[in-house]
Amino acid sequence: MQKKLHIKKGDTVVVTAGNSKGRQGKVLEVIRDKDRAIVEGVNMVKKHTKPNAENPQGGIVEKEAPIHISNLMLVDPKSGSRTRIGRKLGDNGKLVRYSKKSGEEIK
Repeated sequence: MQKKLHIKKGDTVVVTAGNSKGRQGKVLEVIRDKDRAIVEGVNMVKKHTKPNAENPQGGIVEKEAPIHISNLMLVDPKSGSRTRIGRKLGDNGKLVRYSKKSGEEIK
């Protein structure tokens, strides 16, 4: 059985701790077994690469590194500020995520 995480792929999140504190971005990937997520434009690292088909020149490439889920908070769809989330039964009888700050449903 997989862990329930408060963040999914495609969510807009804000970083609460670390070198990228305060930055916002879209979640590109969630790594469930390590409790980490890759966020667009956040936690950038320089990686030295050999020449290959994608990058025939090789050299130094900047890319996003995974950041721990505990250092991320969801952005409230209504106000744009960071918020905690809860789960409740929706209209169709399935669990839906909602913002604790505004009560707005998160899709």
